[in-house]
Amino acid sequence: MSTGASFFDAGVWSPVLQFTLILASLLIATVIKQKVRFLKSSLIPVSVLGGILLLAVSVVFKSARGEYIFNLPIFSSSSERSGIESLEILTYHCLAVGFIAMTLRKAKKKAGKDRAAEVFNTGLLTVNTYLMQAALGLIITIAASFAIPRLLKASGILLAFGYGQGTGQALNYGSIYEGYGFVGGKSFGLTVAALGFLSASICGVIYLGIQKKRGNLNIRVEKNVLNREKVEDEGEIPMVESIDKITIQIALVAVSYAITYVLMACLGSLVGDGMRSTIFGFNFLFGALVAVVIKAVMSLLMNKKIMKRDYINNFLLNRIGGFAFDIMIVAGIGAIQIDLIKDYWLVLAIMGIVGALSTYYYDHFVCFRLFPKYPHEQFLASFGMLTGTASTGVILLREIDPNFETPASENLVYQNFPAIVFGFPLMLLASYAPKGDVNAYITLGIIVVAFVVLNVVLFRARIFKGKK
Repeated sequence: MSTGASFFDAGVWSPVLQFTLILASLLIATVIKQKVRFLKSSLIPVSVLGGILLLAVSVVFKSARGEYIFNLPIFSSSSERSGIESLEILTYHCLAVGFIAMTLRKAKKKAGKDRAAEVFNTGLLTVNTYLMQAALGLIITIAASFAIPRLLKASGILLAFGYGQGTGQALNYGSIYEGYGFVGGKSFGLTVAALGFLSASICGVIYLGIQKKRGNLNIRVEKNVLNREKVEDEGEIPMVESIDKITIQIALVAVSYAITYVLMACLGSLVGDGMRSTIFGFNFLFGALVAVVIKAVMSLLMNKKIMKRDYINNFLLNRIGGFAFDIMIVAGIGAIQIDLIKDYWLVLAIMGIVGALSTYYYDHFVCFRLFPKYPHEQFLASFGMLTGTASTGVILLREIDPNFETPASENLVYQNFPAIVFGFPLMLLASYAPKGDVNAYITLGIIVVAFVVLNVVLFRARIFKGKK
């Protein structure tokens, strides 16, 4: 007698139906964006629009039936896990998959001294914006917590993760904060991330419109080329032979992520239960480090002539990363549970507005002083990334630099290493802050001091000009 799964069981089909609903929302959002004029000119990413559509349907369904649509049995793979939880898990994994795919890409030739300084400054700009967002968010939630006792004082740090790092990290830390009694922490973080995408789209359109009217933008004409990136570089394996080339890329990403899990599990067993959730919250960071090692090993094998052909293809890895981030954004926004954050709407609105305006003015100030050769391009790329994701920054940048003739797009890619080095302590502080009210105050003080110090480093050439 067979004890295997019956193919007509709902649990067999629920993951497929759930994933199909996510993809269907992307298709509908694509059509709507092309047909509705103000949406077409809004620069709002299709993934964000798809997530908002999914959330709207879920909220309407909740009002009519008393349950979110993804929590219906047909979308829940088991009685132990709801459909919303499955969306959160999908968001969590897609963040790491996207980072691994982006990290596995082959780097271009090394930059010169001036370009290295610009990349370093972009990384510092990124971290300083994180710090500013975290400090302002903490000030808002610490003040609001006296009126809303159930609001976790440290929850303001989620402004930095929602705006600065996007949906995946907002969910990760929202989940960690729920462990400290913050009811609705995941939905709180996901809502902040959604507000960040809207800020990038709205402010980006306003900025472009004003600067175009003033004649301040050097609009570059898009060249009539097949594509901006090579589908196949010299020395690579063919696109199709006994195994499809994209299968190789997916396998590399999957193997990297599997090794990442083993690494995190080993570290988690060493540090104990207290830090295990924090370690697994950094799945994207460990994944990127593993990808760096795998890429270095493959490069060594190529140099030693042990491996005759190059198996890495940037074009396909970009597609994998883009797909993962699109799914992450849709699933993350669709997983928001409105009823859990109904008491926080005013706080969220204030955080969203303050986050948008502070990021806008700080990034504008820095870009026009440290990147004088392409200030508008650098600003749009940085502002889009620091309110959404790197993809959002690219969307804004393409409006005035469709062929990526300025170094702004490269800065977004290569700034990751200095940003991780200087930004990692913030992630540790974010895990320390919710452990008590005093911890939140101490964290705020450390963040403010770090912001001042790193701004001195950022403007070192201006501050110490002429001095030896």
